[in-house]
Amino acid sequence: MILAKESVSVEPKRKLTVLLVDDDEKLRQLVAEFLQRHGMEVIAIPDGKEVDAAMARQTIDVVVLDVMLPGEDGLSICRRLTAREARPAIIMLSAAGEDADRIVGLELGADDYLPKPANPRELLARIRALMRRSAPPSEPAQPYVGYEFSGWTLSIWARELQTPDGVVVPLTGSEFALLRTFAEHPREVLDRDRVLSLVRGKSSFAFDRAVDLQLSRLRRKLTAAYGEAGNLFRTVRNEGYIFVSAVRRF
Repeated sequence: MILAKESVSVEPKRKLTVLLVDDDEKLRQLVAEFLQRHGMEVIAIPDGKEVDAAMARQTIDVVVLDVMLPGEDGLSICRRLTAREARPAIIMLSAAGEDADRIVGLELGADDYLPKPANPRELLARIRALMRRSAPPSEPAQPYVGYEFSGWTLSIWARELQTPDGVVVPLTGSEFALLRTFAEHPREVLDRDRVLSLVRGKSSFAFDRAVDLQLSRLRRKLTAAYGEAGNLFRTVRNEGYIFVSAVRRF
């Protein structure tokens, strides 16, 4: 039975905003699209001319900055950014083997460094690590007892899932934790490591590393209970999974 509770309005969470400064058009597009698929807003520019304008228009959380740029180089831009009172995190990119650039960049205040060509997956991991380290202590979350998505209801307090027509679907502990994790991160690509990290953060039981198998079992169970459930998840090849439904907390 779902416990009745007054609806709580939840403000949409602002996307993490990355300013990508690199004159390599192909790499710039590849990295920007990859980060966007993982829920980030990306402003991609080819040189330092637009850096200040981008910083003035909106809040920039992370600057990914190539050292070798036409006009003003990345080290000079890094020096200017680190002098700001409210400065973003900075990840420097430089050609492999250019240790002098890496050392100077770190001495100027850069937070991290990656050799070029940067692996988008590693860059994503570095950005997330920087944001975890710099995040302020979280405020107490608004009270809520469950989620609604595509007519389904997932109750946290009762640990119960109901189909759109009100039928209760029994879930194992790992299935409940997995579904809750996706409901808390709707329309965001979650790779396997990210899923494991999020599930373990909310659950004390041992979770099978075979995320693909766990999700496959959950999908089959939901589809058996209500035929349209297979549309709740989409597989992104070589990336992970997306929970495609809009979600409302209550």
